[in-house]
Amino acid sequence: MIDDKDIQKLKKELATKEDLEKFSVRAFDTFATKDDLEKFATKDDLEKFSVQAFDTFATKDDLEKFSVQAFDTFATKDDLKEAVANLATKEDFNNLLTAVDAYAKKADTFFQEMVMLAHKVERHEKWLLQIADKLNIKLEY
Repeated sequence: MIDDKDIQKLKKELATKEDLEKFSVRAFDTFATKDDLEKFATKDDLEKFSVQAFDTFATKDDLEKFSVQAFDTFATKDDLKEAVANLATKEDFNNLLTAVDAYAKKADTFFQEMVMLAHKVERHEKWLLQIADKLNIKLEY
């Protein structure tokens, strides 16, 4: 015969009516409702998408055409090595700076000489005007 001890043991091992009621209340909070399921894509939605995908995604032919064009458009490893070999070195840049500096020095000297020459011409013109004034000669420009 089953006594209270046996019933207590069964309550520990098996779900009781109260346990199932608590579970059913929690289940409504965690399971998807009909409204939730309507948000998922249907078979028709996926078929429409697959038709549109063929129009927008690249095909095998598109990728083959692109790979042929890519060799003409993009630089290859050899192209990059050649470009790097043709780049100016630090020594080339230093030589260029030295040449520019030498030219700038020559230009500076030339401009200083031009200023001195302009002052010399002004001084000579002043002397000529003074001489012409003393000799009563009218100078015309």
